Amino acid sequence: MSFAQSVAWWCYEQRGIDENELLREIKSIGYSAVELAPPHKFSLVRDHGLRIAAHQLHVPLEQGLSHPKYWDDIQRQADASLRLAQEWNIPCLICFSGNREGLDDQRGAENAIQHLTQLAESAESAGITLVLELLNSKIDHPDYQCDHTAWGVQVVSAVNSPRARLLYDIYHMQVMEGDIIQTIRDNHQWIAHYHTAGVPGRNEIDVSQELNYSAICRAIAETGFSGYLGQEFLPTGDWKAALRQAFDACNMH
Repeated sequence: MSFAQSVAWWCYEQRGIDENELLREIKSIGYSAVELAPPHKFSLVRDHGLRIAAHQLHVPLEQGLSHPKYWDDIQRQADASLRLAQEWNIPCLICFSGNREGLDDQRGAENAIQHLTQLAESAESAGITLVLELLNSKIDHPDYQCDHTAWGVQVVSAVNSPRARLLYDIYHMQVMEGDIIQTIRDNHQWIAHYHTAGVPGRNEIDVSQELNYSAICRAIAETGFSGYLGQEFLPTGDWKAALRQAFDACNMH
């Protein structure tokens, strides 16, 4: 079994694109899901025969698991998000380390482990996987703590729950550390969701950027991954052509 592909809603919602046209195109290309759509759009997505692949466990991403002062708010949001995920059959909910705010990486990891362990118990009961997202702190998310694969693996491996995994964002990790294919091979057991985008720029995953997505996705398929790979790039030109090209580049069926 190979993996399925989804499309990040937020990359298109401010572009004046008709929502029905967007969803029709996504479906016709071969995508099976949308992710990060606002809940009031879930019915529309489902009406087009698409699933919701992932949603946020909590926001904002700057205020996350590394800091106990945010835990009560995150817990409140998590309770509601888990109910939403069960209702709409959403397999993954995305959580965030938050920014360092002066916290060193070891203490941040210890805090995140403690909190994610608690959240994972609820996720196990709900049958939902929590995915801690790896983001770059170099360009897009200054001061974000979970900005290297090793830190994320340290956290989710210590939680020791099948419902606590990583969201490996290929774009963000290329910006931070590179070595994408080997890192995936070495750590795939901790990864439950992937995101894409071209480097540099976060745009189309075409020949204008430095990553070979066909090779990367072949490596992902070889690990036996059966979750979703979410296309999360910001198209600069023809969005339909970009979505089709991206699907073809990553289609390992």
